Amino acid sequence: MRLNDEETAMLAGEMGEVAQIAIKHQIAVGEFFDARDFVPVTQAHIMADTESLGQAGVMWLERLCDAKDGRHQVRVPTITDPRGTDFSKADALGQSAWMLELERRAIDAFVKLGVTMTDTCINYQTVLAATRGEHVAFGDTGVVIYSNSINGARSNFEGGPSALAAGLTGRTPRYGFHLDEYRRATLRVQVDFVPRGLDEWGALGGVIGRLAGNYWQVPVIEMGDVAPSSDQLKHFGAAMASFGSTALFHIVGVTPEAPTLGEVGGQRLPVRQCIGRADIEALTRSYALEKAVDVVVFSAPQLSLYELRALAELCDGRRFKVPLLAVTSPQVKPDADRFGFTERIEAAGGTVLAGMCFYQSYAREMAEAKGWKRLASNSAKLVNILGGYGYVPMLASMTACVDAAETGELQ
Repeated sequence: MRLNDEETAMLAGEMGEVAQIAIKHQIAVGEFFDARDFVPVTQAHIMADTESLGQAGVMWLERLCDAKDGRHQVRVPTITDPRGTDFSKADALGQSAWMLELERRAIDAFVKLGVTMTDTCINYQTVLAATRGEHVAFGDTGVVIYSNSINGARSNFEGGPSALAAGLTGRTPRYGFHLDEYRRATLRVQVDFVPRGLDEWGALGGVIGRLAGNYWQVPVIEMGDVAPSSDQLKHFGAAMASFGSTALFHIVGVTPEAPTLGEVGGQRLPVRQCIGRADIEALTRSYALEKAVDVVVFSAPQLSLYELRALAELCDGRRFKVPLLAVTSPQVKPDADRFGFTERIEAAGGTVLAGMCFYQSYAREMAEAKGWKRLASNSAKLVNILGGYGYVPMLASMTACVDAAETGELQ
């Protein structure tokens, strides 16, 4: 890789031990992906929950903070993905003291490194959305696909150490979706219906993600005259990234780089598949393995203020038989409290949590502690992931999930 004077100085240790460690890691990544040089980034977003970090990862963060030269602060604004708990609700989740202690140690280390603890996977809705052409280093797959596709920003999936390294050096290797040639469409899909609820938008994203099947595929989607909301696109993109490792898609006439099919090279591609309602219904049915429900979870991505408003309206006048968990960001939670949404949800027996994400919060251990196995959610991403944690996850609309919390069964 070609290094400029500043990068050469970092590699030589002239800007501190931590910057040297970070840029050595980035050079190894860049050489693996044949990056020719670095590109400056304006912000970084770290996915580093303690379930993934473990003791070894937290100790590594602590060693960075203990650098003898004292130079261990990030160079660009660096924020965090959800943490592994909502400390105020940890007992209700059945989380153990060792989990909370590991979380506190990780948080202390990140703060010493100058990281801002936003604890959110919807920073594009709540913190600062990246803009078209802006080079960033984002970790969470849902954040990356939304920022690349809807905002027109430029990021690869940055693993935890890579995202932190980008914050510490202010740059990232220039490969993949930082380059124009990788942002062209490679897969053309037509959709002959408009999804209704967020679960259907997620299911459609899942179908397209499975069809794409790998990181380097860039679907261009023809849907006719459609104007999706931010929350609909949030579930659509998060599911596509989960089912297909997809980092970028285009919707003709909707996303900024695809005002026309030709702008992203879609006219040269054959139509791979025309997707109809039957395809998303088939995906949903594939998860409908049981009727009884042990827990209802709205998470992955965290809920927006509008989602919490809709949920609060569905909760009015109800009394839940099984636990209902609604997970939002620390930026949204105070407004949900202020507008009475939290109170209405919890009056029905639900719980509103902030700053965590269900599947990043020791989901298997929670299931064992609470006796949860059969889980209902309107998040296709969550349903796709939780089978690996021993759950029987089922996908349904928000309304059907709330009904299930009341009756104990998903109809």
